[in-house]
Amino acid sequence: MKKYLVALSLFAMCLGAWAQADSCKKEKPNEFKFNLNYLTHGEIRGGGLPKPPSEDIIVEDRANFLMGRMRLNLSYKRNWLEAKAVIQNNAVWGSNSNMTINMYEAWVKATAKFGLFGQVGRIALSYDDERIIGPNDFAMASASHDVLRFGYEGHGHKVHAILAFNQNASTIDYGTYYQNGAQDYKSMQTLWYHYDIPKVPLGVSLLFMNVGTQTGEPGNNIYPPHTVYQQMYGGYVKYCPKYVTAEAAYYRQGGKTSMGLGGIDIKAWMASAKVSIDPSDRYGFDLGYDHLSGDDYVAVIVPGGLGMVQHTVLKGFTPLYGSSTKFYGLLDYFYQSAYINGFTPGLQDASAGVHGNPWPKLNLNLRYHYLATATKLENYDRTLGHSVELLASYRFTTDISLVASYTFMAGTKTMENLKQGEGNKHAHWGWFSLVISPDLFKTKW
Repeated sequence: MKKYLVALSLFAMCLGAWAQADSCKKEKPNEFKFNLNYLTHGEIRGGGLPKPPSEDIIVEDRANFLMGRMRLNLSYKRNWLEAKAVIQNNAVWGSNSNMTINMYEAWVKATAKFGLFGQVGRIALSYDDERIIGPNDFAMASASHDVLRFGYEGHGHKVHAILAFNQNASTIDYGTYYQNGAQDYKSMQTLWYHYDIPKVPLGVSLLFMNVGTQTGEPGNNIYPPHTVYQQMYGGYVKYCPKYVTAEAAYYRQGGKTSMGLGGIDIKAWMASAKVSIDPSDRYGFDLGYDHLSGDDYVAVIVPGGLGMVQHTVLKGFTPLYGSSTKFYGLLDYFYQSAYINGFTPGLQDASAGVHGNPWPKLNLNLRYHYLATATKLENYDRTLGHSVELLASYRFTTDISLVASYTFMAGTKTMENLKQGEGNKHAHWGWFSLVISPDLFKTKW
């Protein structure tokens, strides 16, 4: 905890120094913006729903609904100082029970001329291709983090350090035990470094994360509440010559997970590669492959029944706080929802896509995914299925756009058994999003 207090003190000292330097300037341009972002999202789902708990229960294997998300964005900027607040309302049409209003972002940032900066508050973090850290905006509510972030940006180098420490409430009793918060970690420390090589369209990033999650039980003398830590480390490379964009990433995961009362060791990894070719502004295509390690058996804490093996090490890779629908299909069966009993057999995803804009303001994207488990399964083939998705977007004006998509997944017997239900074998999914984002007020003085 002391390191967080020291970091906050340094941040406060930097604010004072920057403010004093700013007061010597004659001009103090101020800029204030107020805009809104309204999103109406509708879905038609057929198949892919959980198996009912009893065969006597008849459940219609589809779901239709509309959702609305409103964000009010306020931002202020003056030379070295920036501030932003985003209020978010997210609800299904016609429902009061799940209506949520929250502060999605609320932060202050100070920047020095020589590249140093400090930022504190609730921030929507996004790094590299958002595989490990991203807002996952397609999930409607999206993700943000209460953190202190500081670093340096200049001369092609970027270094960010991120610190977080979460509590349920500012109480004395049981104040060290944390669960069911906005983010699932008790504490988090992240170091990110990025370098753009001069005169070469090549960027390289390195990432290290140390994430502490809580396990144990209050009042349990054998397994008292305590924090276990897992580490994520790896890198991302992006090369962009004239018509080609080549990307690759590799990450390893270690430490302990909070699964169970004592935690279990983690030894997992993932690797990915993608090549996009755009010979024209009107069309292009891409090929990609992802491999995320997985477990051989359903993980249980104590010796279990048929098909269950007690684990001392978990091999299933978890993408932590990434935007998973961006990589493993918009109909993400694998990291947005769990397999049976939390089983994590990993994933192999080979994808191919074509995209283009045949008319002004219209963009089309057609993508195919071959999906398979990363680990070998007893009595089942590794192939999970095949997914095809069509995405179309049309921008009416700079403030109004419409996005629509249709996905069909043809699952196998493996998919059906791992997701527990015949309804998970095949799935149809259509959705649309109408986005309206006007600037309501803007001024400078």
